[in-house]
Amino acid sequence: MRHVIALDVGGTGMKAALIGAEGRLLYRTRRATGRERGPDAVVEGILHFAADLRSHGIEQYGEPASAAGLAVPGIVDEERGIAAYSANLGWRDVPLRDLLAERLGCPVALGHDVRTGGLAEGRIGAGRGADRFLFVPLGTGIAGAIGIGGRVEAGAHGFAGEIGHIVVRPEGAPCPCGQRGCLERYASAAAVSEAWATACGTPEADAADCAKAVVSGDPNAVRIWQDAIDALADGLLTALTLLDPRTLIIGGGLAEAGETLFTPLRDAVRERVTFQKLPSVVPAALGDTAGCLGAGLLAWDLLTSTDSTEESA
Repeated sequence: MRHVIALDVGGTGMKAALIGAEGRLLYRTRRATGRERGPDAVVEGILHFAADLRSHGIEQYGEPASAAGLAVPGIVDEERGIAAYSANLGWRDVPLRDLLAERLGCPVALGHDVRTGGLAEGRIGAGRGADRFLFVPLGTGIAGAIGIGGRVEAGAHGFAGEIGHIVVRPEGAPCPCGQRGCLERYASAAAVSEAWATACGTPEADAADCAKAVVSGDPNAVRIWQDAIDALADGLLTALTLLDPRTLIIGGGLAEAGETLFTPLRDAVRERVTFQKLPSVVPAALGDTAGCLGAGLLAWDLLTSTDSTEESA
């Protein structure tokens, strides 16, 4: 059975799958990233995990994977196949595509984790059928994937979609990026967790706890939640003005609050829109499997491109 390997590498864990034709999920597994052992160990762990997946494919389906897709965080040079930088994993300029292709003996596609997740949401998730979409996961930080005609735009230097660093509160809280008042300092799941933990005096409290307190009517929770929504709506308005997407897909940890987030967010965006066209604002559909499924799509795209080239020759 023809299949591909899909790997989504996160700060603490790796999700992997073997995916058949038409996105059929054949096998799924997880493994720790092991970043506490250093960047070289993380890279070797990725290669070893992929080799185990290749062996499993041979054992179960009678042949090795035809291609592999790999999604990683940080700054990614997709064209050259290089993981340029990741603060969480500590690596710099790692030629992951070539290393993995050598280990597996098949073509490999390398992608940025958020853009890869956006690719999956756009093709087979909440954005299916939309010719223009913006995927915004609200997690530890905030990033974005700009979907155009079935692909995701990386930009000239691989930085397209970094809407978490739109300044929404000039002279506001300092951001590790060097600016002040960035969107992700106010509207990420991490920012809401930090604000709520401080307000309620419980260090381990998080954004999910804040959302529950909002539902119960806690005034501090309502204030923190509304501040986050206002900042998010301000940032999204800038994105809508520049990109004019048909569908706006919100994912990540904060989106798990459901309508506690989406009802006031839709209202806040609607209030800010003047001449802009209001997109559909919908929750992501694929959850934490988006990156892995997107990596599989990258691999299948690679095979489709190769097959087309061979046919034309």
